[in-house]
Amino acid sequence: MSVVAFAQLLLPDSPYAMWVRGELGEYLRLPDDGTRVEVVGGEIVVSPAPVVTHAVFLSHIERRFTLALGSGPDFPWRALQAINLDLVEIGDGYVPDLVVVDAEVEERALDGDVAGLYPHDIVMAVEVTSPSNARYDRRPMFGRQVKSTKWSGYARSGVPYYLLVDRDPRQPGVTLFGEPNKGEGTYEVLGEWKFGETVRLPKPFDVEIPTDRWKAWE
Repeated sequence: MSVVAFAQLLLPDSPYAMWVRGELGEYLRLPDDGTRVEVVGGEIVVSPAPVVTHAVFLSHIERRFTLALGSGPDFPWRALQAINLDLVEIGDGYVPDLVVVDAEVEERALDGDVAGLYPHDIVMAVEVTSPSNARYDRRPMFGRQVKSTKWSGYARSGVPYYLLVDRDPRQPGVTLFGEPNKGEGTYEVLGEWKFGETVRLPKPFDVEIPTDRWKAWE
């Protein structure tokens, strides 16, 4: 299960500042087994390493971008998995499942070590939900208290596109969000697909992602 740190956890600095310096996981004594620590809406979110099926979904998406690159050298997009994304404008730190960047970002990383990226470096963020952290990937639930999620954080940071693959058996499917409203922290829905349908990402991507083998978690 994911763990959220509440106010009673005493830290020597803000969660975001410690995350940026790479100290948060060590301070929390997290195991070096793929466990992720993020700061979402100012709260610490610790998630276990994802299951293999989760990784396969991401590989399917990444593969379609790789195939598109192979079809023409002018294809500008590259897909990268599990990078640190510093949302400095809102004081959050995420580890997206996958991001899509311009080829220039890849070249910059090859020229020298790049510890992490910023929202202006990425064109699309991709998250695949897991039972432990699905609520942090989706749009906030409106009720007595609306807490920020990665959906609203990406929008507030101006990330142009957000692709959400939701494996929840109650609502499985894929949604492409775009047209972020930074002030409101919201997106518009640009496309929705059920598992089994082919996800057709529009321009500027022009990438198709088959989902015929994708299933909800059990």
